[in-house]
Amino acid sequence: MTGQSWSERLLGGLKRTSERLGENLSGLTGKSRLDDEDLDRIEEALITADLGPVMAARIRDRLAERRDVAANGTEELRGVVAEEIAAVLRPVAEPLDIDAFPRPQVILVIGVNGSGKTTTIAKLAHLFQEQDYGVMLVAGDTFRAAAIGQLKVWAERLGIPIMAGPEGGDSAGIVFDAVKQATATGIDVLIVDTAGRLQNKRELMDELAKIKRVLGRLNPAAPHDVVLVLDATTGQNALSQIDVFREVAGVTGLVMTKLDGTARGGVLVAAAERHGLPIHAIGIGETIDDLRPFDADEIAGIIAGNIR
Repeated sequence: MTGQSWSERLLGGLKRTSERLGENLSGLTGKSRLDDEDLDRIEEALITADLGPVMAARIRDRLAERRDVAANGTEELRGVVAEEIAAVLRPVAEPLDIDAFPRPQVILVIGVNGSGKTTTIAKLAHLFQEQDYGVMLVAGDTFRAAAIGQLKVWAERLGIPIMAGPEGGDSAGIVFDAVKQATATGIDVLIVDTAGRLQNKRELMDELAKIKRVLGRLNPAAPHDVVLVLDATTGQNALSQIDVFREVAGVTGLVMTKLDGTARGGVLVAAAERHGLPIHAIGIGETIDDLRPFDADEIAGIIAGNIR
């Protein structure tokens, strides 16, 4: 993927989702009117692409109002689908702005183990570095030595400071020390990794509450953001994770990763439709610059097959 633009990587990443949907739309070209069977087929294709039943029904209803749309060619049919998708994505496409005062802006990053959380933290840090912000990482997932080690490696690669303690250490205490150091050294953004265990929701809730209490003593506005990392390849399971983490951690925004690894990239749209939370960035690929804010119209056009 080296040398490709972000748009080219995005197009390649969402190709499987677009093709799955496109196969079902292309066969309808030239029909004078879409009948109910055609609409059912489109709706089923949208659900299969993980746009979710509500979004699929919404697009079906829109096409039912314009049954003659297929007579003018596939492009117009795709255009209707793209417009409905874009209408849902536009309000939630919000980059993560660094505007906290006093600094640092504290971002808690949460997500189940295996969602790409630690790598996403590194990619977010890189994104902020590109905007000339001073960044510091906090290895707050003290239950996994591997997570601490991985974050240390990323911090070294990026040339940024990290606050870490021993495995099994007190996360809140590490966060407390990190905020004090970040404040003293003029850091703009403090990104905190947190434990990803959902097996015991109460335990995780208590731990996050403790971190929030500690932060509040140093800066009443902190944490400024609670960002949930979601793995797109889990499809509809990602939506249930949002439900749980909103209850447990008070999620303020989302990052969707691994969109290039699935034919169900429509889950991005389903998350937007169902929850309406800001989606700060999406991940396509494994390299450090493969996480970016997104353009709602571009994503909609790719999924619908209007951008190829």
